[in-house]
Amino acid sequence: MADHRRLGIAAGAVLLTAALTGCSGLGRTAVGTVTYEAGEDRVVTVSNPVVTGCHKLLPAGAVRIQNATLIDLIAYRTPNCTGGDTTYIATTLFDNIAPGTQPWRSYSWVH
Repeated sequence: MADHRRLGIAAGAVLLTAALTGCSGLGRTAVGTVTYEAGEDRVVTVSNPVVTGCHKLLPAGAVRIQNATLIDLIAYRTPNCTGGDTTYIATTLFDNIAPGTQPWRSYSWVH
């Protein structure tokens, strides 16, 4: 009887671990908002963005990004989160582009 009980507990532990692992990456978000200025009079706010992948900004790009989330982000000048001209924007901070530089066109999370 004891062997059956141990087997049941082990099987339950395996199933629980598999279920938690399968769901751990689903829907994870950066709690808070990312707000950016795109052009002269356009302000965009994204609430609780997912932490995976590359996030494209409007085609005009952003001249200012405010990171009011709990996770740091990296802003890119390209629309696909590539290239070396990046800016690190820590949690609860903001950054403006320098005069005469290209706007940011995408961002990704540091995790």
